[in-house]
This record gives sequence, structure tokens and C-alpha cells, in this order.
Amino acid sequence: MIRRLLSRFAPVIYVQIWEDRIKVINVSSNVSFDDSPLVVIRTSDKGEKLISGIGKKASLSLDSNEKVVNPFSHPRVLFSDFYVAEKLLQHAFQQINNIKYLRPQPKVIVHPMEKTEGGLTMIEKRAFRELALGAGAIEVKLHTGKPLTITSIDFDQFEEDEGFLHEALNNSSTSSNLIMFMFYLVFIILVVWHFGN
Repeated sequence: MIRRLLSRFAPVIYVQIWEDRIKVINVSSNVSFDDSPLVVIRTSDKGEKLISGIGKKASLSLDSNEKVVNPFSHPRVLFSDFYVAEKLLQHAFQQINNIKYLRPQPKVIVHPMEKTEGGLTMIEKRAFRELALGAGAIEVKLHTGKPLTITSIDFDQFEEDEGFLHEALNNSSTSSNLIMFMFYLVFIILVVWHFGN
């Protein structure tokens, strides 16, 4: 029930992925993130790997302890590094989010734009779905084929490509969504109470 309520008010985001470009568009506000899918990873003195920049601009000036990773660059498929791709998509969602202090939980249409000859395997479909869910999506649909026009996207009426199994979120994911909803609710109540005094 909570998931349905959150889904009703969730923004719809259309994600197009190429090997050398990622475009993420908020369908209702038409705000977009359009950049190279490059993530700069810095290795700290303790050996920890931290993301220090995202996009073409960040990749132009590197320190000696930094390297650039493209999570969508692989000779056979449009996926090479799941963790880095998830962080990149989280960053893109945050950039186009209207409310900067809350983690967005959008409904997402993922559209791989290349390396789809012969169709996507079930493993690739699952990877793209898990990528969007891990980045914060509340619901995910997959599209291959011609690019969609932003003005005609209606997520609830949108039908996924054949063969893509639309799975319900598992209980742990639903619990985490409930926890996030409760956190946001308490946060909003505290803010209203604080500014009311």
C-alpha cells in the first residue's frame, strides 16, 4: 500500500544509455542530465576507492591516484561495471531531482541505445532493472527500439518490450521503501515544527 502511494507521486525518468553517453530526463519537468558516462575514482592512502568526479569535465584533470572508469564500455555488452554504473545513475537522479535534500525514488524507463542486436538476454534485462532499482527507482520498465518522445510517455500505460518479466519488489526492498517513507515523513514534520516555533 505504501509502495503504491509512493509510486503514484513518483516522478517519471527516461534513461537512455550509450557506451559514450548517458541521458537522463525527468519527463514532467523536462530537466535533463546529459554527459559522458565517465566516473573518476580516487584511491585513498588507505587503499579505499572513492568517487571524486563524474562526467567529461571531471575526467579531464586527473591526479596521480585517480583513474577514469566508463561503466558502459565493454566489447560485447553495454555493461562493464555494475557498482560504478549504479553510482553514476544515482548522481544523475540527484542532478535532475526537484527536491535536492531527499533521495529521489522515481519510476524509470531504461532504454539501452546500442549493442541490442538480437535482443537483450534475460541477464542483461535483469542487470538494467537492478541498476535502476539500486539507484533508487521505485519501479522500472525496459525499452529497446526507437527513442521515445518525452511528451508522449505515460509510465502507467507504457508496455515493456516482450520477454521482459516485470517482477514485484521483494519484501526487503518494500521494507526499505517503507523505512525511507517514514524517515521523510518524520523529517518533514520536524522541519514544519521547527519553522513553526
